[in-house]
Amino acid sequence: MSVIPALPFPSISVPRKFQQLHLKSPKLFLIRSSMDTPQPKHVAVCGGGVIGVCTAYFLSKSGANVTLIEQSAVACAASGKAGGFLALDWCDGGPVASLARASFNLHRLLAQELDGPQSYGYRPLTTLSVSVDESLSSSSSSSSNRTGPLPSWVNGPAKSPKTIGSSDSTAQVHPQLFTKTLLSIAMEDYGVELVIGKAERIEMVEGKTRGVVLEDGREIVADAVVLALGPWTKRFSLLGSLFRVYGIKAHSIVLEPKEPDRITPHALFLTYYPAQGGKPMDPEVYPRPTGEVYICGMSAQAEVPDDPAQITPVPESINALKRVAASVSSHLVEGEAAVKTEQACILPCSEDDVPIIGEVPGVKGCYVATGHSCWGILNGPATGAAMAELVLDGHASIVDLSRFNAARFASVLKR
Repeated sequence: MSVIPALPFPSISVPRKFQQLHLKSPKLFLIRSSMDTPQPKHVAVCGGGVIGVCTAYFLSKSGANVTLIEQSAVACAASGKAGGFLALDWCDGGPVASLARASFNLHRLLAQELDGPQSYGYRPLTTLSVSVDESLSSSSSSSSNRTGPLPSWVNGPAKSPKTIGSSDSTAQVHPQLFTKTLLSIAMEDYGVELVIGKAERIEMVEGKTRGVVLEDGREIVADAVVLALGPWTKRFSLLGSLFRVYGIKAHSIVLEPKEPDRITPHALFLTYYPAQGGKPMDPEVYPRPTGEVYICGMSAQAEVPDDPAQITPVPESINALKRVAASVSSHLVEGEAAVKTEQACILPCSEDDVPIIGEVPGVKGCYVATGHSCWGILNGPATGAAMAELVLDGHASIVDLSRFNAARFASVLKR
């Protein structure tokens, strides 16, 4: 990773159940206050994506004995293939607003504590909305015609630029590096154990969670179980009878420009008009401090395969993203930028487009955290911190989880 300059961090309010501890180093550490409620001795977290890893991190940091269970590899699905875009207030006015704001601030705090700029590419961004018409020549965006805040590297037929996020309200991380960094620290400093295996079922004794049984017969005994399996949550019949989680397949490419220093930290949200006509597309472009440029889009509902490795990109979608890259910038055309990665992932979505976070109704000691759709990387830290509070203390203070409880689907299922 290239060297990233240190960034100033604004003051951040910390939830009342956490305190700031200033050590000899300038880093900030979250520690959990002592609570009267006894902690479970052992918590099993199923799912090695950003939600599961954040949950394991905050649980273990708060003193729990944590086993993280992952079927394939850590951050092998959406958490390793997402854009890593963070926004403070883009969810304002909706049910996820408080979660998003709390998590954006936790991202800032974690970046300060864990040297995020160096460890996993955390940095503030300026974010623009831009209209691009593929059928027009790049001369339509020449310097004499350019207006607004377009950076010089966006030299294709771009029009109507508008700033929709500042460095105070939008930022980014490299999602795979973020997830793996957090888990590495959780394992090294707080004793999290990683187990590779497919969680098959929840073991119950007299209506209370006893642990997790893996496909190969191994049993992970635990006082509490957290299911953070993204779109694979539906494999548990226990949950399938309560709510539905479906998958949206999203495509992306990662480019390596020959002149990465020319690409400034501006995220682009495009309205893209294909040359052949038809409905405009809404791809997104994220330059990364590693020198790469990530471009995503071309999303549609899809079946969820049993193994994340079975998720393969549709060639037509990848080719469309390459055309987007070439239309946006001459620095991203074939010959000026190498294609490092062509990929697809599946985002977990709930029926009402609101995450499902909380204890499973009627199953004591079993918890679920899924359905974050395209905001999983943003909302991972606050979800993990809230789940840690809920599991260990019986309620969360960092964010009110009542809006996210799975019990909200009960009335629908009874119809």
